[in-house]
Amino acid sequence: MDIKFGTDGWRSRIAEGYTFDNLRRCTQGFASFMHKQGLAEQGVVIGHDKRFHADNFARAAAEVMAANGIQVHLTNDATPTPAVSYAVPFHKAGGGINITASHNPPEDCGFKVRDVNGGAIPPADLKLIESLIPDSVKDVKRIKLDDGLTDGTISIFDPIPSYTAQLNRLIDIAPLKDAGFNVLVDCMWGNGAGWFPRLLGGGKSTVTEVHNERNPIFPHMSRPEPIPPNVDHGLSFVRPLAADVCIINDGDADRVGFGDENGDFIDQLRVYGLMGYYFLEVRGDRGPIVKTISTTKMLNKLAKIYDVPVYETGVGFKYIAPKMMEVDALIGGEESGGYAFRGHVPERDGILAGLFMLDMMMKTGKKPSQLLADLFEKVGPHYYDRIDSRFEAADKQAILTRVGEAMPSEIAGLKVLDKVTVDGNQFVMEDGGWLLIRFSGTEPIIRVYCETTHEDKVQAIIEQGMAIAGLV
Repeated sequence: MDIKFGTDGWRSRIAEGYTFDNLRRCTQGFASFMHKQGLAEQGVVIGHDKRFHADNFARAAAEVMAANGIQVHLTNDATPTPAVSYAVPFHKAGGGINITASHNPPEDCGFKVRDVNGGAIPPADLKLIESLIPDSVKDVKRIKLDDGLTDGTISIFDPIPSYTAQLNRLIDIAPLKDAGFNVLVDCMWGNGAGWFPRLLGGGKSTVTEVHNERNPIFPHMSRPEPIPPNVDHGLSFVRPLAADVCIINDGDADRVGFGDENGDFIDQLRVYGLMGYYFLEVRGDRGPIVKTISTTKMLNKLAKIYDVPVYETGVGFKYIAPKMMEVDALIGGEESGGYAFRGHVPERDGILAGLFMLDMMMKTGKKPSQLLADLFEKVGPHYYDRIDSRFEAADKQAILTRVGEAMPSEIAGLKVLDKVTVDGNQFVMEDGGWLLIRFSGTEPIIRVYCETTHEDKVQAIIEQGMAIAGLV
């Protein structure tokens, strides 16, 4: 099987493409990369999520890395991706491996790789890793896990203390414990389970978790992705519990979604707008903003108000992380609900983002719906939607050609001013809104997204995008 890396690494269907042999081949490629880059002597951190066999896949990866003479720091349990990422610089390791398919369907598993900073590896280096993956498992080095534990080449560690200490450096959690919040957390059967009770317990605030056990088939949702309809069951608990907010972490807890005090979902573009408002207005911080082409223009408007620069990148943290480090960004984020913050690893952190939302509520004394009203008072209302459609591989080039050649004069009655091709094809409209058509970097899916200031035009924009792509 030819292993190809997407946005963060490699993902495939368990037992079909994602087998122990293919995992070992992939790990050997990363081990060879670390040696080639002079990083092998620094060691590697390996973690995993709660998917089927993820713990055993992580142990198999540890066996390969140790056999290649690379010291392995293996997590003792399923661990949030941001905690795995933070463990890389904490242990001064040369890189990291995380066995997770994040928000993918339950049939999938994944192999994420991280650089020395705990951030995403740039596209050129991902290609190099790909090229170093051996064609046969016969060319993979491997020792037994027990032998590695005995001789010390593999050590098992608890990532909780160091990551918790880092969170406490980034935000004063003590006042949140005593704020008297009633917090609902939808763990989506994933790695975020137990974290908010651990962080906020012992004070006046209360935390109720749902979907907080290990269940790799992810009941009540098609996948552990914090967008509708996957969030609907969790949000149904808001009103019965009289919760002040619902925090929704995806399967590996690097992404986050929110529900307001009424049980209404706050879409991920509005969340990023709120994060920008929090840092610039509520905290009074200043610094560059990094955003993907697929996320909200509310950030551009906020940046103009508060006189800070904005940098737009392609979709994925393999683009965001390097740019954040280059410009010392205040925040970085993308449309999928992943947000990163200055002073931390250049990586999505859904747990820290949840704490920041609580801090914004505490500092302003306002509920989420009121905060959203404040944001809209600054930048005007913005509306968003996205449709994902599966496609046949044989049709991809025809779709690319069709969309690439398209240049409509108007979309849903709004004049088209520009076409941006940083990642996919984005049509920029006269109201500052946009329509984007692009292929997913992790799945055989084509995405049609839009943002507009006209609520009554959202569906018409999406429908025209589907027509441009030939999907209707």
